[in-house]
Amino acid sequence: MATTPAPTTPAPSAVVELLKPLTWFAPMWAFACGVISSGQPAHGQWPVIAAGVVLAGPLVCATSQATNDWFDRHVDAINEPGRPIPSGRIPGRWGLYLAVGWTLLSLLVAAALGPWILGAALFGLVLAWIYSAPPLRLKKNGWWGNAAVGLCYEGLPWFTGAAVMAAALPDRRVLLVALLYSIGAHGIMTLNDFKSVEGDRRMGLLSLPVQMGSDRAARFACLVMAVPQVVVIGLLSAWERYGHAALVAALLAGQCALMVRFLKDPRERAAWYNGTGTTLYVLGMLVAAFALRPLVGGA
Repeated sequence: MATTPAPTTPAPSAVVELLKPLTWFAPMWAFACGVISSGQPAHGQWPVIAAGVVLAGPLVCATSQATNDWFDRHVDAINEPGRPIPSGRIPGRWGLYLAVGWTLLSLLVAAALGPWILGAALFGLVLAWIYSAPPLRLKKNGWWGNAAVGLCYEGLPWFTGAAVMAAALPDRRVLLVALLYSIGAHGIMTLNDFKSVEGDRRMGLLSLPVQMGSDRAARFACLVMAVPQVVVIGLLSAWERYGHAALVAALLAGQCALMVRFLKDPRERAAWYNGTGTTLYVLGMLVAAFALRPLVGGA
């Protein structure tokens, strides 16, 4: 019986799967929050905003996904052997070539948007590479790795969106709120680690569920997500944005109610909470962005 020869180049569908479009939502959403929080009118800026959204999601975030999958191919062969690289649908060193190519394309687009955006994109791309690639490979330890991803997924795109609109360093209040939501995203990244505990343990990757155990890591993730939101509520109240503060508080209360169910079985319900509690978390980001808009616009 004749056998089908192994592919020497990846199919377009495998490349799309490698770049993981579903993961683009978080940085694109954060970028939009940055645009809103800048206090600047969007009139006449839509081409720049659209380019920034593409930069945040299909370029920089996609680069991080390709880079991660290339350097994680041995772990994925244990945890998720059907992924494009371990399955052979991205053959040879094509995973590395795609990661490098997307990095260069991201830098070209960022350079066209101005020096603040280029600087932010360069910082994000460096984090993406050192997160996955040896010798630093920040993801070897959940404390450092989750912090890097949280910053890249929430704080940096928020900064970029605000900087695109202001064509300058964003207001300190914008930077503070973006930083707080980045810290909270550390907990979201811990939720993502529950799906790969066995492979991480076998390959020596010290994710927080591996280091702390599932129950303790789950409680810690919930705490890390909740505390920055409490601080945001306090800041919005101090800035006399009482309605927005109350809405963020209501969204946090909803997350806490969902956390109760999640904590009863973290391994089984991590993905569920990631789709429910995290949705409320990012809605709070949008509320905070709208709260900042008149403050910064009137500064």
